[in-house]
Amino acid sequence: MADFTSQVYQNEFLPDGGTDVNAIVTMTCSGAGTAGQSSGGGDAGEIIIVDTSGSMGDTNMEAAKNAAIAALDHIVDGTWFAVVAGNHQAYLAYPVTRGGQGMVRMDASTRYQAAQAIRYFHSDGGTAMGSWLNLTRALFNSVPGVRQRHAILLTDGENHNETPQQLDAAIQASIGQFQVDCRGIGVDWQVGEIRRISQALLGTVDLIPSPQEMSAVFSELMQKSMGRGVAEAELRVWAPQGAQVLFVRQVSPTVEDLTSRSRQVNPLTTAYPTGAWGDESRDYHVAVRLAARAVGQEQLAARVQLAVNDQVVTQALVKATWSTDDTLTTRINPAVAHYTGQTELADAIQQGLAAKAAGDDATATTRLGRAVQLARETGNDEATAKLRKVVDIDNDATGTVRLKRSVDKADEMALDTASTKTTRIRG
Repeated sequence: MADFTSQVYQNEFLPDGGTDVNAIVTMTCSGAGTAGQSSGGGDAGEIIIVDTSGSMGDTNMEAAKNAAIAALDHIVDGTWFAVVAGNHQAYLAYPVTRGGQGMVRMDASTRYQAAQAIRYFHSDGGTAMGSWLNLTRALFNSVPGVRQRHAILLTDGENHNETPQQLDAAIQASIGQFQVDCRGIGVDWQVGEIRRISQALLGTVDLIPSPQEMSAVFSELMQKSMGRGVAEAELRVWAPQGAQVLFVRQVSPTVEDLTSRSRQVNPLTTAYPTGAWGDESRDYHVAVRLAARAVGQEQLAARVQLAVNDQVVTQALVKATWSTDDTLTTRINPAVAHYTGQTELADAIQQGLAAKAAGDDATATTRLGRAVQLARETGNDEATAKLRKVVDIDNDATGTVRLKRSVDKADEMALDTASTKTTRIRG
């Protein structure tokens, strides 16, 4: 049975008249087990979605087939699964069915049959990812017992064959229905477009640098999914009467703003989706605004909880104490400072790249320079390494940079996809 623990990092002291409380809450899960095999957790389901549009070409298509087959090998027997081929339409490649359940349980026979179906994939047609999501949602819904729902989506191009509104509608209809990890191959897909899908559906987005790496990436994604034995958990934040929850953000392992995804549990408690859990730790930044109290008074500012199957499994307390001692009230907790910088880093990278793409070199230089500075301050060496491929760094402490004249588009995309990945605070 999974075990959850929580820990709070904050400076609880507020100055006279102070109202805003910030805390980092670390939630840790251990003993999660295997997807679909925990008691009361329901069955697990996996759907592999492969772009088979004409732009994939022979090399990417062959690599994608091998990757999908590799992913099949890591789906645990007994797990429900299906394979979708997508171009300007979505096709159920496996199982072959005309009605009823659109998924089958994994065993040696179905694994072999699915691999054979994948081997027939060929590149042809356009791209309409909304239709892929719609079919995936319908397949999951065809098996009501599948509670833990995860998909892998691979694409190589832009969503040319449907309107942005059609894609948005498909994304909105899929929120809360399944999680999806998205991967792009090549440099002709739009990071922002795919990020919209992955963020809304509690997944990840990344660039696969070369076709040769595709099988390893798919294998790792499926192994991670199979290791998430807790099907779903909610982060809950209780705040006292009259208080305002300013924001709730996941800040590790990636930056994800959960504020707009809230669900009211009761008048004082809101819940935020976190998806499935394996053996892992995640950090959340919670900010609450209180009514100021008299110096010397203490108040519980928030209860931050994790709930599984509507039962609270761990709880952390965020506190506030008003003081006139400047040595106490002016301290910024190191964890709060670290993750505030990491969140700004993600914004600076994305804004800088957007400005560069729009031809606004001045803004691009300023924002990417700030990103270099923040990466140094927060110890994000991965971000620094990726930034060096896009800008020449004259002084990382001041953020003085120059845009490189010639940049490989893949390097820009790698920086963009990695922008939301954070580092844990050191020491």
